[in-house]
Amino acid sequence: MKLKGIPIGISDFKKMIEENCYYFDKTKFIEDVIKDSAEIKLFTRPRRFGKTLNMSMFKYFFDVKNADENRKLFKDLYIEKSEIFKYQGQNPVIFLSLKDLKFRTFKEMENYFRKLIIEAFGDYRFIREKLDELELNIFNKILKNEDVEDFKDSLKILSKCLYEYYNQKTVLIIDEYDTPIVAAYEYGYYDEAISFFRVFYASALKDNTFLQMGLMTGILRVAKEGIFSGLNNLLVDSILDKNYSEYFGLTEREIEQALRYYEIEYKLADVKDWYDGYKFGNSEIYNPWSIINYIRNKNLEPYWINTSDNYLIKNLLSTADEEIFEDLKTLFNYQIIEKNVSKNSTLVNLRSKKDLWQLLLFSGYLTIDRKVENTMSSYFLRIVNKEIHSFFRSSFIEDFSIKESVFYNMMQSFLKKDFKNYEKYLQSLMLTSFSYFDAAQEEKFYHNFILGMILSLDKQFYVSSNAESGLGRYDIILEPKNVVNTAFIMEFKVAKNEEDLEKECDLALEQIKEKAYDTKLRERGINDIAEIAVTFYGKKVRVKVSS
Repeated sequence: MKLKGIPIGISDFKKMIEENCYYFDKTKFIEDVIKDSAEIKLFTRPRRFGKTLNMSMFKYFFDVKNADENRKLFKDLYIEKSEIFKYQGQNPVIFLSLKDLKFRTFKEMENYFRKLIIEAFGDYRFIREKLDELELNIFNKILKNEDVEDFKDSLKILSKCLYEYYNQKTVLIIDEYDTPIVAAYEYGYYDEAISFFRVFYASALKDNTFLQMGLMTGILRVAKEGIFSGLNNLLVDSILDKNYSEYFGLTEREIEQALRYYEIEYKLADVKDWYDGYKFGNSEIYNPWSIINYIRNKNLEPYWINTSDNYLIKNLLSTADEEIFEDLKTLFNYQIIEKNVSKNSTLVNLRSKKDLWQLLLFSGYLTIDRKVENTMSSYFLRIVNKEIHSFFRSSFIEDFSIKESVFYNMMQSFLKKDFKNYEKYLQSLMLTSFSYFDAAQEEKFYHNFILGMILSLDKQFYVSSNAESGLGRYDIILEPKNVVNTAFIMEFKVAKNEEDLEKECDLALEQIKEKAYDTKLRERGINDIAEIAVTFYGKKVRVKVSS
């Protein structure tokens, strides 16, 4: 008997069925969604857990254009025997995948997005024969990429046109909705992207009377006051929820069936150690990408961890403090940590420690061991399995242990007033901790970067920032808790070019003296005061102390 093909990288439901690939039957998902009364549903799961394949399945199920052809795709699958199958081929479908919207500028992202919208309209260009003159004019303008304003309302316009042609409401599917938002966060046009998509989604999903159902996927949970502002008909289903927990990823029963089919079921215990361990709602879930690759290669090794650059996580870890490193080490030793995990967040707020644990959880690097009793949102978290453990070792623990060592040496140099070595270690951290695009032109960016590290000295110093003393407001002052020890006044500047770093240091030191920032320190009886200038240009830094 010829075995079914192994669907490596296939996320199109039709292609998978027609090419006779092994398919884990998730069509009961269709039944559950149709029975659910929520009009708009957002499913958030880690990458490579079957989101796109599931959305593709929904597209072919509802699609009215090719209803008879698509009906054959569901032969012998669960949904074919369900009473819900009567809804097959009943609705026009708009399907948008935003997975490739990873651009460095807002303009590039917007141009590609408009191309996707034009393609969606192009799929239904034949309906123009039934449009009135006004609708036809708008439809053609979008096809010709002529009117910017119409693009913000494009999905509502298209769903209205489809309703008038088919006399059926539209099913709207948007896959990987958050990819352009993450890219915008990484490359510095987050506010523009949020403003654009907030209007776009409001038009498409809020009070759209021509919409039968909206299905969306992504990795991150999003607060309603963020991109989906005012969208009261949105149901968000994440790994913390129970209703759809078994439809993303693979259950143990599905794994056993697949391994038995490919005659490798005797490896189940090893497979469990490597790729099991995810807790979605009440379901125990295996990583599907890793399982499929394992079945193909029959080698136990990390597969999933090499499919992303992990920008958001590395960005948060780049300024991690000692407490976070200790928690990471605890996890690495297969122990659990207790953390509060919010159900809602926005990328703009990814600054605090709780956001790191939330991101690691929702992205698939940690899983829930159990909920803390009698709490609203506290959970015991752990590393998922051996695959993720190997990733922590190679990408987090080893990398950031090196940085931790650099950080320790840097802070020791600071306390010893060895500012030559302090500059050397600070320069090293800047080169490895954030990208060129993180390096802003505003002093505030660098100020917060240094302040985050200086706060690690709060056992020895009272650390204050942007407070008044003398004739102005200093950047940072470290006041020793023991008045006989050294105090530190730090002033920051951003140079226009690398050659001006030294000059800006001199100006910063002059400012400290002219503004008498040492006034309050001396009033408190502190006389040993180090005045430090730190200037930046991109990822370059210069440190100078007053003589």
